[in-house]
Amino acid sequence: MDTVGTTITTTAAMHTPTDAHDLRHHGDAEVRGGDLTDLAVNVRAGTPPAWLKARIAASLDTVAAYPDGRAARSAVAGRHGLPVDRVLLTAGAAEAFVLIARALPARRPVVVHPQFTEPEAALRDTGHEVRRVLLADGDGFRLDPSAVPEDADLVVVGNPTNPTSVLHPARTLAALARPGRTLVVDEAFMDAVPGEREALAGRTDVPGLVVLRSLTKTWGLAGLRIGYVLAEPDTVAALERAQPLWPVSTPALAAAEACMSTAALAEAAHAAHRIAADRAHLLAGLAEFDEIRVVERAEGPFVLIRMERADAVRDRLRRLGFAARRGDTFPGLGTQWLRLAVRDRTTTGRFLQALDQALVLSDR
Repeated sequence: MDTVGTTITTTAAMHTPTDAHDLRHHGDAEVRGGDLTDLAVNVRAGTPPAWLKARIAASLDTVAAYPDGRAARSAVAGRHGLPVDRVLLTAGAAEAFVLIARALPARRPVVVHPQFTEPEAALRDTGHEVRRVLLADGDGFRLDPSAVPEDADLVVVGNPTNPTSVLHPARTLAALARPGRTLVVDEAFMDAVPGEREALAGRTDVPGLVVLRSLTKTWGLAGLRIGYVLAEPDTVAALERAQPLWPVSTPALAAAEACMSTAALAEAAHAAHRIAADRAHLLAGLAEFDEIRVVERAEGPFVLIRMERADAVRDRLRRLGFAARRGDTFPGLGTQWLRLAVRDRTTTGRFLQALDQALVLSDR
């Protein structure tokens, strides 16, 4: 964890990054090199569904033509009740972070951590000096808007936040908006929250708001790369100018349009409720271990846990056939943390048995 900075409030600390966190480490690296049950990557298991695969496959008949994103863009706009000039399709949410770093004016960017590390990495890569607001474990990683310095002209925060699974109230995030400030809210996991509580997507009353969404998590499209940005028209135009020509492929556009349909949205809503039930099952199992503490009130398709010797436990889990996401690459966390993706009850039962064994072995 960073050691340089000035305390702003009792709930968070402001830091200038001086550490060596591996901001480019992501969960997929945990799964490589073995036949492992994946609890490291937050993509919903069993996806994409057959009907979505069929839509993607059908689009291959038209790949001789250049991609035309108008229908998909219109579908996304309709899903959120927005005009099309407030929508930008991207090659995954990760591309959006790069576009924001390159295209939007920012002299004093701030990233709220712990969270997905790609936004900070993109800002650093474009020469920005990034400051961090580190949310405190003792406060459940809850955000106090006053922890963000007034002079910040670009603020990035996740909701629900990866890796903490904390869902910040929409009013708390909206309170970060200021004239002359761009407020970037990463809602990549919001469609896994029943009813999308606390979502800002579709809001037009928050000045400077930029909302990022991903279709990777719920629909299992990490290899296809499709996401989108919702923002004021001038912001969308600036980001679009920074994109290369035809940035989103025809199969990805077909997937985006398909995932905006009424039937698809109903399926996603059902999946969100099922994830909530499966998460409750996982949390109940974890509560049986005295050695483990879970970040409370998890709302995403993953949970964050703390224990002693977490690195040794993670290594034992790999030997037992399970991949868990290490936490020490997230600023604000350390080697005591692991992130676990929510899986079905059967998989969770097998994992809990392996965890029990791993904890015993790590004591030796």
